[in-house]
Amino acid sequence: MKNQFLEAGQIVNTHGIQGEVKIVPWCDTPEFLCQFDTLYIDGRPVRVRAARPHKGNVLAALDGVTDVNGAMALKGKTVYIDRTGVVLPEGRHFLADLMGLEVIDAATGETLGVVADVLTPPAHEVYVVKGEHEYLIPAVDEFLAETNVEGGYLKVRLIEGMRTDV
Repeated sequence: MKNQFLEAGQIVNTHGIQGEVKIVPWCDTPEFLCQFDTLYIDGRPVRVRAARPHKGNVLAALDGVTDVNGAMALKGKTVYIDRTGVVLPEGRHFLADLMGLEVIDAATGETLGVVADVLTPPAHEVYVVKGEHEYLIPAVDEFLAETNVEGGYLKVRLIEGMRTDV
């Protein structure tokens, strides 16, 4: 079952003296996180008065946080977004939805394991598949035959070298 609330970043510091917080986004881009009017911290909704990208991070002014002491109290907190109403581009998925998907070899129908992690280096995501063996599968069309989050599976095309525990 898909979680309604998804981890989207972490408050890592304050910014200035008027209560802004610096958030390291766990999204594709800081701009994605800036589009939300409400973030969730400790299970409670917090209205975002203003947000802007800054050096790969997000600087945000949050309701109820008016000074550096209030902002400092949030340092280390994880921020969440509500997936309701978020429309992702075709072929894109929340990473949380990929975790645990069954991974099937498209050529043989063999179950290889499940998506245990998603690495996010600059070029493209890499799926870490764990089963009897471990595989690192780049998330590009050449290797992804079908992604069916609703069906709970991912079909892949393997090439030599993807298995890491040989």
